[in-house]
Amino acid sequence: MGEVKLIGAWGSSMTWRVQMLLKMKGIEHEYVEEDLANKSPLLLQHNPVHKKVPVLLHNGKAIAESLVIIQYIEETWENGPSLLPKNPYDRAVARFWAKYFDETCLPAILKAIKTAGEEREKAKEEAIELLKFLDNEVKGKKFFGGDTIGLVDIALSFGAYWFDIILELVGLELITKDKLPNLCQWIDEFVNYSFVKENLPDRDRLTHVFKVMFPGSAAK
Repeated sequence: MGEVKLIGAWGSSMTWRVQMLLKMKGIEHEYVEEDLANKSPLLLQHNPVHKKVPVLLHNGKAIAESLVIIQYIEETWENGPSLLPKNPYDRAVARFWAKYFDETCLPAILKAIKTAGEEREKAKEEAIELLKFLDNEVKGKKFFGGDTIGLVDIALSFGAYWFDIILELVGLELITKDKLPNLCQWIDEFVNYSFVKENLPDRDRLTHVFKVMFPGSAAK
C-alpha cells in the first residue's frame, strides 16, 4: 500500500492513538519523533495549518488530526481488526462520541485542571456533567466498542491514562466511582487490556514530563 510515515511525539496521546491502530493492523511504517519545542521543517511543511502532531504521510501525501488519520487508516487498510463497526449507524454513533470527547469534554477538563478555587470547583462540576453522558454510554459494556476496543475507546485513552496522571499531580478528583462508576470500570478494563497495557508510555517518565508542565502540582 505504499510508504507510510508517522510524525509524532513521545507521550502525546494523540500520537498514541494512531500508533495503536497501526500496530493493531500490522501496518509497517517509519516513525519520526518530533521536538515540539523546536518544530521541524517536515512538520511545518505537512501540517502548516495547526503545526501539531500527529501527521501521517502515505505515499508523500499528508493527513493531519488523529481522529481523521484513524478513519483514513480504517478506509485504506482492510487488514487487521477494525476500530469501527460495520453498521453505518453504529459507525456514525462511534464518530459522534469520539468527537464529543475531543471537542466538548476535553476542553472542560482542561479548564478544571488549569483553574483554582471556586472557579475550579465550578469547572469540575461542569466537566462531570459532560462526562456523565459517556458514563451512561458505556454502562453495561466492557468497552465502548463492545467486547473489544473501538474508536471511542482509543479516543478516550487520554482520559483513561494521561488525565489520571495529571489529575493526581494537580490534586484534583474528577473521575470517581460515586460520580462516574461506569467510566471508572471502563478505565480499569482499558488500561489493563493486554495490547493497551503493553503499549502505554512509561508512567514515571510521563509523570516527569507533566511535572515540568505543571510546576505547581501537588506531587513533588
